[in-house]
Amino acid sequence: MATHRAVQKSSVDPHFLQLNNLACESVGGKVLFATDDWFASAHNLLKRDSATFIPNAFTDFGKWMDGWETRRKRIPGHDWCIIQLGVTGVIHGFDVDTSFFTGNYAPSISIQAACLSQDGIPEFPAQGDRTGTAASEEEFQAIQKLQSDSWVELVSIAALKPGYVDTCHNYFPVSSQQRWTHIRLNLYPDEKVDLASLVNGGVCVGFSDAHFGHPRNLIGLGRAINMGDGWETARRLDRPPVLTFDDKGVLQVPGSEWSVFRLGHPGVITHIEIDTNHFKGNFPDSCTIEACVMRPEEEKENISMRWKTNQGLEWKILLPTTKLKAHHQHFFSAIELAEAVTHVRLTIAPDGGISRMRLWAYLHSLP
Repeated sequence: MATHRAVQKSSVDPHFLQLNNLACESVGGKVLFATDDWFASAHNLLKRDSATFIPNAFTDFGKWMDGWETRRKRIPGHDWCIIQLGVTGVIHGFDVDTSFFTGNYAPSISIQAACLSQDGIPEFPAQGDRTGTAASEEEFQAIQKLQSDSWVELVSIAALKPGYVDTCHNYFPVSSQQRWTHIRLNLYPDEKVDLASLVNGGVCVGFSDAHFGHPRNLIGLGRAINMGDGWETARRLDRPPVLTFDDKGVLQVPGSEWSVFRLGHPGVITHIEIDTNHFKGNFPDSCTIEACVMRPEEEKENISMRWKTNQGLEWKILLPTTKLKAHHQHFFSAIELAEAVTHVRLTIAPDGGISRMRLWAYLHSLP
């Protein structure tokens, strides 16, 4: 077992620790939904008493833990749970307690909240101890009615510390004065995540042409089943009668096609995959990927203008103009940009089709 060097604790605890715990089970707090409860159930989060540790306690599913522990993530996405507060109120802060989770704590979290009327909440069966289980398809469909992925973010993606006695309490103050009824706790793995993928919240928000296939197909699951499962544009009519190339073999043409994507979360992109699977006689000659930080109001304005101006946006090169091959998976790791971004723009020249785009990144809060 790894050794731990003690960290000096702050002598002053946050003021909000003196306030009421609105989520505690003793005042009626309850877990409505959790994606996974394999090792330990999410309802443990709401216990009134401090967490305990029993060295020799095991269940049929692994080590017994007095907290919420999901199985290690091996599929797209991340784990999350929905908690209904026992008392509606203003939240001044969170204590995310990782006690006893020293080598198996969540590397980072974020917290969202909503104020919902009771009429708009679907009926959910009592959760109780669901150790060894995961949410069913029916439960996922029911919880989607709350649209919790779009709730207000109270705590941006933040790193947690391990559950040693001197580091287990992770305090996050909240400045909002709004009253809340529900919170969503998101757990993020430490592995890189494909932030463009639709299962991680990626979405296409603009494009120049989608004659044969929509660019939203680029962020779909798995590899494309055929050309119709990718993004393919019409042939451009502005190509010169005689084609020429630069010293890197890139075709010199006046026009190009583009698509813009909002990432599921802000992040620092470290690896890129461009897949031209199935596109053999109609793949683009080259592609370029740019990235930027875009506020919601800027995105809304550019969508309304059909991205004709890109007003106020500072696009930075993520992948410089790069030659592509037919029916081939291209992998790039020498990424030029090392800062968190929210949106990317994929440009292909002169036209053609791409089946998938993967943007592997570490989750990172914006400055």
